[in-house]
Order: sequence, then C-alpha cells, then structure tokens
Amino acid sequence: MKRRTVLAGAAALATVAPVARAQGKVKIVWWHAMPAALGEEVNRLAKEFNAGQSAYEVEPVFKGSYTETLTAAIAAFRAGQAPHIVQMFEVGTGSMLAAGPAVKQVWQLAQETGVKLDPEQYVAAVRGYYSLPDGRLASMPFNSSTAIMWINQDAFEKAGLDPAKPPATWQEVVAAAKALKEKAAAPVAMTTSWPTWIQLEQYSALHNLVFATKENGFAGLDTELKINSPQHVKHVQRLLDMAKDGTFKYSGRDNAGDAVFPAGEAGIAFMSSGSRAAVLRNAKFKWGCAPLPYDPEVIASPINGVIGGASLWVMNSKDRTPAEYKGVAEFFRFLAQPKVDAVWSQNTGYVPITLGGFEENKATGYYDKNPGSDVAIRQLLRGQMTANSKGFRLGRMVELRNIIQEELESALQGKQGAQAAMDNAVMRGNKVLRDFEKASKS
Repeated sequence: MKRRTVLAGAAALATVAPVARAQGKVKIVWWHAMPAALGEEVNRLAKEFNAGQSAYEVEPVFKGSYTETLTAAIAAFRAGQAPHIVQMFEVGTGSMLAAGPAVKQVWQLAQETGVKLDPEQYVAAVRGYYSLPDGRLASMPFNSSTAIMWINQDAFEKAGLDPAKPPATWQEVVAAAKALKEKAAAPVAMTTSWPTWIQLEQYSALHNLVFATKENGFAGLDTELKINSPQHVKHVQRLLDMAKDGTFKYSGRDNAGDAVFPAGEAGIAFMSSGSRAAVLRNAKFKWGCAPLPYDPEVIASPINGVIGGASLWVMNSKDRTPAEYKGVAEFFRFLAQPKVDAVWSQNTGYVPITLGGFEENKATGYYDKNPGSDVAIRQLLRGQMTANSKGFRLGRMVELRNIIQEELESALQGKQGAQAAMDNAVMRGNKVLRDFEKASKS
C-alpha cells in the first residue's frame, strides 16, 4: 500500500466502541505528554472548554513522555482503542504525515465539520512546521516552544558578571563560563538539555546552516544530513573543549538536563522556553533568560530559531462518528482563541502560537510585568525565515537524534574527535533516512 507505516497499518485494524458519553456530552479522549505543572494546565484547558458548552466533554489522559505517548498510540490502534486526539512532538511530524489513513489532517477536519480553523492565525514559524507545502494545516499547533538561554543571576553576580547583560555570542558564553568556574559560582558552569535540538538543530537555524538537504526534508524524502560541515564541527569542537576544561557538563540525552538549572546547580543552561513553569515553581534564586547565543564568525546577525514542543493530531477509526469529529474541531477552535492562547503561554512559558495571543499578551502588559517572558517569541520572529530555519521534516527523527547523541557521547568520552563524530552521525543517519524513504514509497 502506498506510504504504508506502522501507524497506518494499525489504523486499518482499529475499531471503536459506540460513542462514549459523559453527563450527556460526546466524550473526546485526548492523550498527552504533559507532566506535573504542565499537566495541570492541560487539565485546566479541558475543564474550561467543558464548562463553556454542553455538547462535548474532553478527557485529558497523561501517557508519559512524547516517545511513550507515540508507543501507546500505536498499541491503541492495534487494540482498537484509538483516542480522538494524540499530542505528538514536532519531530514526529514527518512520520505522522506518512501515516496515511491513521490520521485525519486538520484541513480535512475543518472541511468535513464546517468549523473554521484558519492557518493564517498562527505565527509563521509555528504554522509552517505543521503545514503541507500548499499551506494547509496537517496537525493542530498546540504547545510550541523554542530553546533559549537561562542564567542564574545570583551565580553571575558571584562570578563578577553583570546579570543584566547576558552573553550574546558564543565567545562571550565561553568567557562567562570560565568566570563562573574560576569563582566557583555554581557547581556547573554551563549545561544543556536536548543536545541535538539545541546545539545542532537550533544552531543550524540561527546561523542559516543546512542541517539536511531538500529544505531539511520539507522538499522531499530523498534528504541527506549535512551536519558534518566545517561550521557544525567547529561548534561541536567548542563544546568538547569546554567539557575538557570543566566549563561544560553534559547532562544527558533529550530532557535529562532539565532539572539541573531549577535546582540552582548551573550558572548557564540551554533549555526549552517551556521550562518556565518548572523554573517559576522550583528555582530558589534570581534568574533570567536571553536569546540563544550566536557565533559572529558564522553569521553577522542571527535569524529565527525553530520551534519545539508538539501539535495535536486527529486519529481516525472505522466507526468514529461525525459528532466526535465535530467535538474535536470545536475544541481546536477553542484552543486558538487569543485569550486562551495568551493565558496558556503565560502559565507555561510556551510561546503564544497565534498572532492574536501575542497581541493579547502585549495589550495586557504581560511582557512588561514579566521581563524576559517575550524572549522566545521574539527569537522566533527575528530576521527573515529561510529554508534552513523553518523547521525539520525528517522521518524517524527520534532515531536520528539518538544516533547523533551516541556519536556526541563518544566524542565527549574521548573516543573520537568532532569531525569523526559528525561524519559518523551523517553516515548512520543517512542510512535511516534511506530506509524511511524506501518504506514510505513501498
């Protein structure tokens, strides 16, 4: 079958029980991957929607990490218990687009239900990531973040650094990290969460570097990684040098480093802007945030970063009713309301995904009252978006990230140099991309 994947195959087996109702309302099951404080905000959104109308009842269900949620969704298809909505991280977009009949794309949902879901209401960097080449929305933007730099202002003061002037370039970051270490201002001078997303994907976008050919996969499945360029290798070597002199600590893969900064252990940390809720809740020190640093030897002025986070995908199933799909569409329309979007961004640290939400935050004075809270959205709106900075549409991206992290870890352990690490990542990653291309065309 054309573009057959495990999700599409699972969808063909799926069956769904008659429409479930809660207190007379059509029940909409929403699987998500938002833990702790973020999970509380997800529950708040559902409660607000449920209380605002009498036809539908959205039930949020936490399914673990993004990867665990994907795994659970596949298992649910096989068991005939598909949820109506699944939250899927942004790097799963390519795989979801290849899922065929397993999903109903948002443009189809809007067309079939008559509920207007306008792509133009979204920030361009968000809209582009989740759209087809012709601009139609494939999935519903939801929690979008970008990576930013977080600084422990108490540690900066202890090191004799000005917390009001965070480093803007990588050269300044290196100097600041050395001062933090020399003054023992923090147990860890610098660390990073999501090493591949922040130190390679975001780095590529900000510096207008090719991460992969064919517009990072947007223009075709026959894409190839290009992260072994001189510019990429130079940055990896910088991290290796900092690790060697003790100014950079590798805290692990994916979000393993997220707890280091809120705990007060790091002077400088690179994390998602979506970490704001956790920092607000847990940090016992003065902190601030700033745009990601850039290398002026690579680009004179940095352009926009790319989004992280996730979108909402509509799951198809054989016996799902028009009323259920209408409920999903109405919930999506609710989430896109400017005030709803604005409050979600304020409470979580995710960026407002709609232009109306951004304007709402400005009009209410939120950014003025919370200095630094606009760093992420302004970084996304900075400069002119290019083919290198609109995002990534690569199949099996989770596997690609793991390969890159394995090669980085090998380099950090002194087993290979920066060039070899990136060459190996490209070689292994391109094999995965060829396998995905073949499977998608079979």
